[in-house]
Amino acid sequence: MAQFFQIHPDNPQVRLVRQAIEILNQGGVICYPTDSSYALGCQIGNKSAMDRIRQIRRLDDKHNFTLVCSNLTEISQYTKLDNQGYRLIKSLTPGPYTFILPATKQVPRRLMHPKRKTIGIRIPDNTIALELIETLGEPIMSSTLILPGEDMPMMDPYEMKQTLGHQVDLIIDGGYCGYDPTTVLVMEDDTPWVARHGKGDATQFED
Repeated sequence: MAQFFQIHPDNPQVRLVRQAIEILNQGGVICYPTDSSYALGCQIGNKSAMDRIRQIRRLDDKHNFTLVCSNLTEISQYTKLDNQGYRLIKSLTPGPYTFILPATKQVPRRLMHPKRKTIGIRIPDNTIALELIETLGEPIMSSTLILPGEDMPMMDPYEMKQTLGHQVDLIIDGGYCGYDPTTVLVMEDDTPWVARHGKGDATQFED
């Protein structure tokens, strides 16, 4: 049965954050809050944990996972980012945006888009998520917590406990964090374009 932590959304308890990181380091799958919705997360290099997330969501091998980062330094380790892209991401983060960028060799091949060799990256405006990533020391590999056949992400941690209690290792109750998806910006060339409209304001990228 999954552990259940109530973590304060503004002042996360250090002891609980460290316990959550131990679970991730042991190959666990967690449910945790972001600034747009709750997400499923695991360690970058853990294939079996990633496969468990695929199974929970019934995803095929073409699904793109997102690397949830704590800062721009982490983003530059995993993506090929020029000065213009760096300035753009800096102006929009932390916030509800996912950026699709060319991946570096640091990114395991199974995480990339198979044809374009890109990866989704984001820095959420959520204190619990940022504390988890900073304590872990690397991005969390993540996927929005939407169950098969549903249109909306799960929002209630107690419902997560009832539904997913035997499929994940930890559920973090970090309070309400919404259900809007991130705005997805594709930054493969000089002109960013919006692949999905979501919570983040995208008016500057529209004609």
